[in-house]
Amino acid sequence: MTDVPDFAAWSADRRSRVERALDRAIPGRTDATRGLAEAMRYATLGGGKRTRALLAYAAGELAGALPDDVDAPAAAVEMVHAYSLVHDDLPAMDDDTMRRGRPTCHVAFGEATALLAGDSLQAEAFAVLGRARMRDAGAACVLLAEASGAAGMAGGQAIDLDATGRAMTEGELETMHRMKTGALIRVSVRLGAATGRPLAAAEVAALDAYAGAAGLAFQVVDDVLDVEGSTATLGKTAGKDAARGKPTYVSLLGLAGAKARAAALADEAHAALAPFGAASRRLAEIADGIVRRTH
Repeated sequence: MTDVPDFAAWSADRRSRVERALDRAIPGRTDATRGLAEAMRYATLGGGKRTRALLAYAAGELAGALPDDVDAPAAAVEMVHAYSLVHDDLPAMDDDTMRRGRPTCHVAFGEATALLAGDSLQAEAFAVLGRARMRDAGAACVLLAEASGAAGMAGGQAIDLDATGRAMTEGELETMHRMKTGALIRVSVRLGAATGRPLAAAEVAALDAYAGAAGLAFQVVDDVLDVEGSTATLGKTAGKDAARGKPTYVSLLGLAGAKARAAALADEAHAALAPFGAASRRLAEIADGIVRRTH
């Protein structure tokens, strides 16, 4: 009987895999574009929880895919995530000076280079995905574009910027975060699963339900950590949401209420995975990790 690695070993292996895939995907330091390439690598390599990549690998595993086949979509979603952080940190957006325990990309390289690094990471992500070993790489690119654009991540960020300083209902807050954070988490699961066997419509719906709950839980926990965490442990500025008057789950539900909401969302994620049985083990472990994380 083959031993199944525990989650810590499995996730460490998958993080190493996606790190290598990202290193291959991002341009090297050529003379002509040295500063741009360095900024892209600085923003992407050697840091982050790689939650989206882990979700892609776990969904691929559920669908019977080999890890080699998931490397490309896992790298693509991490590149889109990295680009979004570079742009979100800019003075015109959230105006943050620290990310992943070090100066943000625009602080280290200047605003113009940071903008170009984000633009380039987004473009390269679609090149990586378009070359992936998948049944329909074109359809995969459409899914990622929809999750990243006005109906997904970028649209959610626009709502977030507009919401600063005003009250939101819980429904409005949920809509914003299902777009801003949840859309890329959902597509990470979708793309990972697309590298394996064809799934029935009911299976796709179950994975979407799982990812929707896990993605919203991720944001609720983020709101909690912004209150309870420190800048040193988070690797980014703590307390910034309250300082800027941003609506959060903590401001709306209170700290205890936000924690209860996260726990309920974890239960929803587990319930959605029930039809898959043991094949969904890694996805279930990731959902638990999302709720229990401390940074």
